[in-house]
Amino acid sequence: MTSWLAFILFIILFSFLLETVASILNLQALSPHLPFEFTGIYNINEYAHSQEYTKSTTSLSLVENGFVTLLTLLFLLLGGFNSIDIWARSFAFGEIVTGLIYIGALLLLSFILSLPFSLYSTFVIEERFGFNKTTPATYFLDILKSTFLLLIIGIPVLSFILWLFINSGSAAWLYCWVGIAIFGLILQFLAPVLILPLFNKFSPLSEGSLLNMILSYTKKEDFRIKGIYTMDGSKRSSKINAFFTGLGRFKKIVFYDTLLEKLEKGEVIGVLAHEMGHFKKKHILKMMLGSIIQTGTMLYLFSLFQGSSTISAAFQMDHISIYSSIVFFGFIYSPVSLILSLYFNNLSRKHEFEADSYAAKTLDNPQHLISGLKKLSQANLTNLTPHPLYVFIHYSHPPVLERIKELANLEN
Repeated sequence: MTSWLAFILFIILFSFLLETVASILNLQALSPHLPFEFTGIYNINEYAHSQEYTKSTTSLSLVENGFVTLLTLLFLLLGGFNSIDIWARSFAFGEIVTGLIYIGALLLLSFILSLPFSLYSTFVIEERFGFNKTTPATYFLDILKSTFLLLIIGIPVLSFILWLFINSGSAAWLYCWVGIAIFGLILQFLAPVLILPLFNKFSPLSEGSLLNMILSYTKKEDFRIKGIYTMDGSKRSSKINAFFTGLGRFKKIVFYDTLLEKLEKGEVIGVLAHEMGHFKKKHILKMMLGSIIQTGTMLYLFSLFQGSSTISAAFQMDHISIYSSIVFFGFIYSPVSLILSLYFNNLSRKHEFEADSYAAKTLDNPQHLISGLKKLSQANLTNLTPHPLYVFIHYSHPPVLERIKELANLEN
């Protein structure tokens, strides 16, 4: 066993153990006692129902994680990566097309492995807990649409990356970084117009008191917005949410239709105020810059490892290539990716507190945000008592109880 193979096996097993331990601790942290802050929001049966949802989703995640880890180890140790490469090379295309076939085949295998778990999650667990509104036709149509987007966007981008690393020498990572950054910014403008409407219907918020309240609040805060829309989230799930999309003067606020059904008008304004806080505090810009820096770091590190014969040998490859180096680098980079994700999740949680603070200071009644958060948690069966380790690894938002307590402190 080579040192690289030992390192890669350690990474795979460590990731599996870390996720398993965090998930088990998260299950153990479930408390049968309803937090005081949610008295009157949940009854005992509803609270028990929300905890069953956490247990069901976590159990499925544990099974999927174990299954995928086992098959990944077998695929690696039995030379699966090399077998796929030999098959891709049998078509006798050039390096770029062969790379597209190779990576496409691995993505297809990954999709096939994950499909049963996705189906079970959607049509068994989400159905059992009253969330699922997705029909089989919608589910598979979503897959076809996603595949279409992957083909028309992913193939040109991946071809561009392969071409640069094949032809541009030591500066390839820099050219690639600039190209991906520019493309990412363009996509921010195109997604709301061309991509999101493929999956959901967006309608301007109808005239009425809610629209007037929103316009009054945005005017008071000198916040320009291109449009206010509702989205047919109920087409797939009864969960509720809201989000901003677009950049600059093209930004739009989108409310799930389920949110408008379940929240009072003042609570909707509270959710809007929180989302506005992210823009006012420049969180969106900071996270975008962080993502661009992270991409540059990843590409530079890849340039140091690309074409390594020792790494290729760890995967039992007969041939060394740029495209296979991209796949193998994903394994080696995962510890760096974990560390960066921990940092950005922590930063995101701080941003959520800041956005809550902005909302509380600008709303006529900060209690509207608190009651809105409570209803969001109830409607989505949120885990009210997650374990700190699970929060540290996975949560981009603080646990809802922490947010409520912090908002209560701001009022005092």
